[in-house]
Amino acid sequence: MTKIPDQPQDIFVPLTQDYLKVFGKELVSLVLYGSAAGGSYIRGKSDINLLVVLTPAGMDKFSDVLDTVKFWKKRHVAVPLIMTKDFIESSLDSYPIEFLGMKNSHILIYGENILDGLNFNPADLRLQIERELRGKLILLREGYLKAEGKPKQLRQLIGNSLTAFISVFNALLYFKQGKAPQGRRDTIKEVGKIFTIDTAVFMLCADIKESKDKLSSGEVVDIFRKYLQEVDNICNIVDRL
Repeated sequence: MTKIPDQPQDIFVPLTQDYLKVFGKELVSLVLYGSAAGGSYIRGKSDINLLVVLTPAGMDKFSDVLDTVKFWKKRHVAVPLIMTKDFIESSLDSYPIEFLGMKNSHILIYGENILDGLNFNPADLRLQIERELRGKLILLREGYLKAEGKPKQLRQLIGNSLTAFISVFNALLYFKQGKAPQGRRDTIKEVGKIFTIDTAVFMLCADIKESKDKLSSGEVVDIFRKYLQEVDNICNIVDRL
């Protein structure tokens, strides 16, 4: 088997077999989530994110999976999230954005699809949306100062931060209309239809993240400043909701 799969689906069967060897009947679900489930997988660059749902008895075997995790890390499968159904259901008020992101972009590999049935309290969602936006805005400003405004570092900062903002945008769309698209650019377009933001800035940030741009150093600096302004703008929009 190729160490790094051409497509995530290439490893579903052996991955399932390995987790069943460890957990057996205590394995409730294996779920692929994130970019690999949403069509943005890039071989050798994208991690393959895995949610492992166990019974309470299965959690007693938690330490037995170390060798399996180590083996699949070499094949770009990220360290999995391991939870029970009860833990997920009791965490929806604390982490609605994270679980909404999984629900919106996932592929069931094995077992019960526990994500499809999740529902979210709008008040919990709005509160976390505002908290995440303001927190990430602070980190962007801090990152700019640490980077000393240098274009190369700002490129990296844009690329590293955009995925988190897309996740928040999806939550914002779900809050407003009960659904959200999967694709990064579709999400940006949809947010632009509903809220007064400059979507062109976020599209250029997507180009930077995907290494599709031909921006000069000066243009990157300018884009980053506009990026900060638009995130601040969205914070104020969410505060008024």
